[in-house]
Amino acid sequence: MSISTAPKTSPPRSSRIDKLRAQPRKPGEASFFFYDAFFKADAVKVLPGEYFVDNEDTLILTTLGSCIAACLWDRVARVGGMNHFMLPDVGSGAIDGGRYGSYAMELLINELQKRGANRSTLEAKVFGGGAVIGGMSSLNVGERNTQFVLDYLRTERIPVVSKDVLEIYPRKVCFFPASGKAMVKRLAPTNTDAVAALDRDAAQKARSSSSVGGSVDLF
Repeated sequence: MSISTAPKTSPPRSSRIDKLRAQPRKPGEASFFFYDAFFKADAVKVLPGEYFVDNEDTLILTTLGSCIAACLWDRVARVGGMNHFMLPDVGSGAIDGGRYGSYAMELLINELQKRGANRSTLEAKVFGGGAVIGGMSSLNVGERNTQFVLDYLRTERIPVVSKDVLEIYPRKVCFFPASGKAMVKRLAPTNTDAVAALDRDAAQKARSSSSVGGSVDLF
């Protein structure tokens, strides 16, 4: 007796992803699009120095060590976005400025406003700032990033409705920009090699590309 096996299924072809891939990208805008089988959703991964804004339920995700991701959502316009920055500030002359908090926040807010958001109806969810590399706590990179983003949002009068920051955990963050829903998974602190390598590599690139004075801490 022959035994038949079910044919393997592949992710559904997504015309939404095809359209996103075909669109020209703005400086700093994320461009790694894929289909997430777990959430059964079109997805985009935001890397250090990038951001993404949408008003559809595209899944926006990132992985954080000492970096910060700010997820902003307009509860009236129902449009949202996420950024991913490495360090608080390096000055106005920085190249690849999306890696630094002040510029990353401006990029995100400006793009949200272009999509119909209003500062008065924005709210924030903040993630990251973990001390994921043992022996590097004296640099306080995660603490500096966390303090920067909370101070920035307070100055801009954008309420922080939830946050998961600091401690020793790397994090995986998922954000749905149409609904404002966010989910965070704390990853095992003993398995941080990939996150640490990404942070170090991004920090080195930021330092080598900067045209202004000041040091960049490696973490």
